Amino acid sequence: MAKERDQNTKDKNLLISFLWNFSAELKLALMALLVLCTLATLLPFIPSSFSISASELRFCISRISAVNSTVNTTTTTLDNVVTKQPLTEKDTELTNGVIKRTFTGYGWAAYNFVLMNAYRGGVNTFAVIGLSSKPLHVYARPTYRCEWVPLNQSDNRILTDGTKILTDWGYGRVYTTVVVNCTFPETTVINPRNTGGTLLLHATTGDTDRNITDSIPVLVEAPNTVDLSLYDSNRKAKYDYLYCGSSLYGNLSPQRIREWVAYHVRFFGERSHFVLHDAGGISEEVFEVLKPWIELGRVTVHDTREQERFDGYYHNQFMVVNDCLHRYRYMAKWVFFFDVDEFVYVPAKETISSVMESLKGYSQFTIEQMPMSSQLCYGGDGPARTYRKWGFEKLAYRDVKKVPRRDRKYAVQPRNVFATGVHMSQNLQGKTYHRAEKQIRYFHYHGSISQRREPCRHLYNGTRIVHDNNPYVLDTTMRDIGLAVKTFEIRTIGDRLLRTRQ
Repeated sequence: MAKERDQNTKDKNLLISFLWNFSAELKLALMALLVLCTLATLLPFIPSSFSISASELRFCISRISAVNSTVNTTTTTLDNVVTKQPLTEKDTELTNGVIKRTFTGYGWAAYNFVLMNAYRGGVNTFAVIGLSSKPLHVYARPTYRCEWVPLNQSDNRILTDGTKILTDWGYGRVYTTVVVNCTFPETTVINPRNTGGTLLLHATTGDTDRNITDSIPVLVEAPNTVDLSLYDSNRKAKYDYLYCGSSLYGNLSPQRIREWVAYHVRFFGERSHFVLHDAGGISEEVFEVLKPWIELGRVTVHDTREQERFDGYYHNQFMVVNDCLHRYRYMAKWVFFFDVDEFVYVPAKETISSVMESLKGYSQFTIEQMPMSSQLCYGGDGPARTYRKWGFEKLAYRDVKKVPRRDRKYAVQPRNVFATGVHMSQNLQGKTYHRAEKQIRYFHYHGSISQRREPCRHLYNGTRIVHDNNPYVLDTTMRDIGLAVKTFEIRTIGDRLLRTRQ
């Protein structure tokens, strides 16, 4: 009996499961059955006169065919419309079927021209230094025209084409450095009676759809303020040597700056001057190191931090050095370009004066690099004495790994140069000399200027070593000059900087 009950229970469960799985189909079948029963019930009550003739049936079929024909025709027409894409008022269909799209700019994402300054370069020539939107110079054809507007309205205005020089081509970012040379006809002397006037720069964007011109007053000469005798080629310059520094930025070491300034003030002598550009790197501590030399008139600091608003290559250093070149063009016989972690050197039997005299026939010469380690120190004097030495004294290991080429720095006779770069000028008149390595070199302590700590990470005593698979040799050239530089600093500015920290 128990087995029979179990079997009945299984059959019931199977039936319930079957009905549950086909519940939707059962509902549909029941609904159909209900409709048929309803029709069968109502059929007797339909009038006998209700009938459909053969002609009426043919009429209905013809109407259905006409509707289908209309639908097919409409579908075919729509298919043809879809294959021909719609045009807007801004689009143009070319003869080959291509739709040319247009793009219209509104507002300004970058300035047409950012003026740093303009300088007179002679009786009839000027230089305008600034930045311009790099995309304009890549995708458009911006041009510049220079116009002299005399203060005396009875005098005629003078107009000439400006020559643009892109000194950092290939390095610019949002902005690129532009030097515009404005040279008027040779027979023309600008502002000859010293009555004053304004130099206008007409800068065009060069766009194909909107060629906008900005007229910028770049230089104003007040009456009786111009000394044209300054531009006499036979006049002696105020300085023999002038240093134009690139943008200083980052967390610079006051001690390394102290060493660099003392060394080069001694090296270049009394008739030299140093121009530094602060792009955020001259902190209060660094300025305290520079202050004694500023008071002596040996160093000038230009605050150029505002240029950070304009995204150019390496804090706009190309613009900065070109401004320095033209600002001091007639104040120096030679202008040097190198960095504050580099030390210029001439052999012991030479002086900077004798070397420059031998190179006076060239408008420019380049200086070979001697790469020094910025973390390997000579420890032959013992750790205690080594750490008390100046950076260029103890960082005495020179990198002798063979490489195809190393960066060079350079010096120019500024009156022969129209624009300059970081490693050399490519816009000058006259010759360039590249084989002065036996006469003048520079020692490069790469990265040491931005380390606010003791530079010695490893001490060695050998004359030839290998560190991190790189060969080095002991070079005591700069080390041997250390005492003389320290003595010069004490005699010149006293002991004000003795407590300078790293």
